[in-house]
Amino acid sequence: MSYVDLYSTGTHRRNLAHFASIASLAAVDGAINSKEKELLDRFANKLDITQAEYKEIMNSDNKYPINPPASSEERLERLFDLFRIIFVDNVIDEEERNLITKYAIGLGYRTESANLIIKRSIDIFTGKIDFEDYLYLLKH
Repeated sequence: MSYVDLYSTGTHRRNLAHFASIASLAAVDGAINSKEKELLDRFANKLDITQAEYKEIMNSDNKYPINPPASSEERLERLFDLFRIIFVDNVIDEEERNLITKYAIGLGYRTESANLIIKRSIDIFTGKIDFEDYLYLLKH
């Protein structure tokens, strides 16, 4: 084992924690289906998760702490990734909503802000946005 293998970087630890959160969300409603597995595989590749790390995360409880990024854009990107895994089956159930709320608070959002971001994200992912929001999204 090399020196680099002994000490993972801060970025890699954050990516592991983020992937573990995504995997927890995928599994919160029971068994991971094939669409969720496909998306998890893509996230693992994107986040540079090794096969051994992938197996460890999938076979154990989430032991990685939430390590929030410094910028608000990166925090929103993490939430977006989680919403993508939740909405693979086009539904968000109560357990998934509770877990993503905890995750948003863990990322540093106050409860009120987390609830607002989650509500608006659900509206966007379910297609229930009003025309003003639609127009804003298209222009920006």
